[in-house]
Amino acid sequence: MFDFISNLDGPIELGLLYALMALGVYITFRILDFPDLTVDGSFTTGAAIAAVMITHGVNPWISTLAAFGGGMLAGVCTGLLHTKGKINGLLSGIIMMIALYSINMRILGKPLISLSGSDDIFSTWDPLWLMLIIVVAGKLLLDVFFRTDLGLALRATGDNARMIRSFGVNTDMTKILGLSLSNGLVALSGAVVAQQSSFADISSGIGMIVIGLASVIIGEAILGTGSIFRTTLAVVVGSVIYRIVVALAYEIDWLESSDLKLITALIVIIALVVPTVRRSMRQRSMARRRSEEILSGSGNGGA
Repeated sequence: MFDFISNLDGPIELGLLYALMALGVYITFRILDFPDLTVDGSFTTGAAIAAVMITHGVNPWISTLAAFGGGMLAGVCTGLLHTKGKINGLLSGIIMMIALYSINMRILGKPLISLSGSDDIFSTWDPLWLMLIIVVAGKLLLDVFFRTDLGLALRATGDNARMIRSFGVNTDMTKILGLSLSNGLVALSGAVVAQQSSFADISSGIGMIVIGLASVIIGEAILGTGSIFRTTLAVVVGSVIYRIVVALAYEIDWLESSDLKLITALIVIIALVVPTVRRSMRQRSMARRRSEEILSGSGNGGA
């Protein structure tokens, strides 16, 4: 256990690398209430764009920004399918996820591109500290955006689209904006993960939506959702805790690296079930206390 604690830098670094993806999932899952499966494709899109540009000698920072733009474009396509094409949200995401697989293969040219020997954003920076700066900056920018009129309209769209339309807000536009911002952050995460791991893989995005959901749910269960600042912080913390839990799970001898998906599913189930059980126990306790108070009052009245 002492060795594990002394090696926590690795899980924390991984958690920060995927925190941007978790923030993107939070926008669609919690704010827009939109089941966006585009994430599994846009994560790889970001990794592919950054990897191809870097291997062609483009500045890694420009490549990373281009990956963000590519993800936003994927989100816009999903938004247009849903709002203008009148396609169900879940189906829109699935269609884009499938389409992005072929697009990503076109971008990469082959299933895997190695970045070994190429300059990347971590060449002159410590990955842990650089990601901490990037994630904190991204979180604070999101907090500021969600307090603007446009950000408030985006939040209101997920809460009550009919009401916000009555105030003259174009909810189609806010949905497209939310989806593009979400997938931009997911692609950005894919770009930094590819650079940190020194390769971009066509299958790297598979299962990202579940990992993002796990991070959001774990963070909310621990820190709560009192304000936007607190909620986005919870998502970042949830991403880090998820990686620490996965690392702890790997300490169990009979678990293998291929069990990651199973571990993720179990973490999500626990994170979803535990708050429900706690809420149910609290309600039962309150009901029991009220019953005792009523009986006590009846008893005193009889005396």
